[in-house]
Amino acid sequence: MGRTKKVGPTRGLGVRYGSTVRKRYIKVVTEMKKPHRCPQCGFTRVKRASVGVWKCGKCGFTFTGGAYVPTTKLGIVARRVAKGAPIEEAIKTEETE
Repeated sequence: MGRTKKVGPTRGLGVRYGSTVRKRYIKVVTEMKKPHRCPQCGFTRVKRASVGVWKCGKCGFTFTGGAYVPTTKLGIVARRVAKGAPIEEAIKTEETE
């Protein structure tokens, strides 16, 4: 008898839903399950507590993020905008006006 395939997180899905959907599911679940870096203490102990809520196992810091990853692309852009433009860019825009 032949060996069975190692299917990882999709083991409960069987042959259903198509290969593309199962591959996307594998990507999302493996990224979600791996430990992430804590923004407070810097250790890689952050795990998902619930949808959009992440908690560090080292320092106990709880914060919000994406549903499947602690930081989203939109969140990074929003943080950059909230900090304000760098000084060099502000000077360039004042000179051109």
